[in-house]
Amino acid sequence: MVDADVIVVGAGPTGLMLASELRLAGVRPLVLERQPARRDTPKAGGLGGQILQLLDYRGLLERFEAACTDPVPAPRFPFGGVHLDLTRLTDPPMRALPLPQPMLERLLEERAGELGVDIDRGHEVAGVSQDDGAVIVDVRGPDGPYRVTSHYLVGCDGARSRVRDRAGIPFPGTTYPEVNRLAQITLPDTVAVLGNGDLDVPGFGVIPAGFTRTDRGLLGVGATPTSKVVSLYTIEDETTEYDDDTPMTVAELQGSVRRVLGADLPLGEPLRLSRFTFKARQAERYRDGRILLAGDAAHLFPATGVALNAGMLDAVNLAWKLAADVHGWAPAGLLDTYHDERQLAGARTMLHTQAQVALRRGHDPAAEALRQVLQELLVDEQPLRRMGALVAGSDTRYAMPGANPHALAGTFAADLTLHTDRGTTTVAELMHTARPLLLDLADRPELRERAQSWRQRVEVHTAQCDDRPADALLIRPDAHIAWAATIDEPADSAGPALREALSGWFGTP
Repeated sequence: MVDADVIVVGAGPTGLMLASELRLAGVRPLVLERQPARRDTPKAGGLGGQILQLLDYRGLLERFEAACTDPVPAPRFPFGGVHLDLTRLTDPPMRALPLPQPMLERLLEERAGELGVDIDRGHEVAGVSQDDGAVIVDVRGPDGPYRVTSHYLVGCDGARSRVRDRAGIPFPGTTYPEVNRLAQITLPDTVAVLGNGDLDVPGFGVIPAGFTRTDRGLLGVGATPTSKVVSLYTIEDETTEYDDDTPMTVAELQGSVRRVLGADLPLGEPLRLSRFTFKARQAERYRDGRILLAGDAAHLFPATGVALNAGMLDAVNLAWKLAADVHGWAPAGLLDTYHDERQLAGARTMLHTQAQVALRRGHDPAAEALRQVLQELLVDEQPLRRMGALVAGSDTRYAMPGANPHALAGTFAADLTLHTDRGTTTVAELMHTARPLLLDLADRPELRERAQSWRQRVEVHTAQCDDRPADALLIRPDAHIAWAATIDEPADSAGPALREALSGWFGTP
């Protein structure tokens, strides 16, 4: 007898997203969180990348956008000391939503509560063990120690994951000797914001917008003449070990600016203050038997703006596969594809974030020349679009089984506009329930007939769309395409391939 189908350790964005996805799939999760209440410290300032489209596919994006009080910034993103200016593109592959982490967690917790997720705060994992049938977790709660069991345990408990340590999963990588401080803060009237975003500081002169590099570190400035709120970012090489639970102060930020710039910058009231170090680490395996890892417990990236995207996408990939196993219909090896696919995605994210390390930490003329050359390349559409997709995490294509899979197989499904006999809808609207979809876009009854035996697990829809990408698409709950029929592909080829894909991903009917 288990107390929950899945125990999720950690009520950060990854854990809350996982719990909600599990409930959508009909699984009973229990979330254990060490902290007694949500922390007010905004470790992250917003969401960006592929997760925004996934939230739209769950019908949540409008709610998140409505909670955002700051204006949505133009799609310009720092990249290791240069900039990705995606405003040059009519359809930028990367965008961001400014939403401080405490607000994000509140929204995700509200969503989890609507779905009936149990979240126990102030409950700390003290021990973990597993056997062939269950995971046993020893917990220290407000009323004393107790024990719970579940089919699976997922560690979403951050960089210092106790779950990862208890499972004995190695976490190799590098810690860089630098401290990063990030702030959104008002400026006093004595500091003028010029028309180009430069700051005119009395007694010092002009601090240019963008990045200023000195032999003591890096200062980043982002400001607009119409607002007295400025974004500041400093990087210094330090070996100090900071406690994540100790918030940064304005005085600490001013000291960092003074050391990097060699001058004082008057500052006003903070809207956001955060401090972080950079690590490049990835778990050797995301699964050990009935114990799995997601989010920062599985990977740490040495750049800003990517961790939440990667962690929440981990959760969406994992949830339906865990649910299939709990419900008893998972085909052999399904749960192992979580490690295969999300470690691949993590490796792609690690690739571009470590490239950013090389760009930003170089101080000699050769490094400056490299940054200048890269910035010139990013003026052209093709490299700019490719880099934007890489940072967004939307360029990852999962490996799909079978000989010569369709070019769309393994990619994220586009939000097609679909015309059905019940009216017009979209892929996003059909995916609100997180169920697999078979979209027949060419009125091929033989394909619908092949899928008939899976109708309890897979929704089948017949629709038309402009410029259809394929005759049919089989879309997994995480919005990735599991199989596609080539336009005008013969029935004796498409039918057996569809049946193989349905069996391979959604089990024996």
